[in-house]
Amino acid sequence: MFETILVPTDGSDPANRAVEHALELADRYDAAVHAMYCVETHRYGEPALSSTEIVLDNLEDRGAAMLEDLADRADNVGVECSWHVCHGRPWEAVRETANERDADLIVIGYQGQSHQRTRRIGSVAERIVRSADRPVLTA
Repeated sequence: MFETILVPTDGSDPANRAVEHALELADRYDAAVHAMYCVETHRYGEPALSSTEIVLDNLEDRGAAMLEDLADRADNVGVECSWHVCHGRPWEAVRETANERDADLIVIGYQGQSHQRTRRIGSVAERIVRSADRPVLTA
């Protein structure tokens, strides 16, 4: 049913639940997982100033560490996992990656770290659900 499952993450609790669902589905359907972390450069601008560059480098390092942990978890349950860190607007990056990887399913947390309201879908998840041309599972 699924060959490739895309799971974007930002390290939030809902994103971590999405990762667990993606790994369970990948294990069940013998699918591969591709994980991604997007540094939201539109919040900081392009790294023309050294302080901005330091912030972006720290965010990249944080994202890469999360994705390496996710890949280790996938390996522990026998799921093939690849990952990448990118820059841009998360909802656009998720759509682009889903197309590039020909993902059969996107599994995403219903809200991320910047979302504070309970029981409300976050803006990134909402944009992905509304614009995706493939199934999206929110967790």
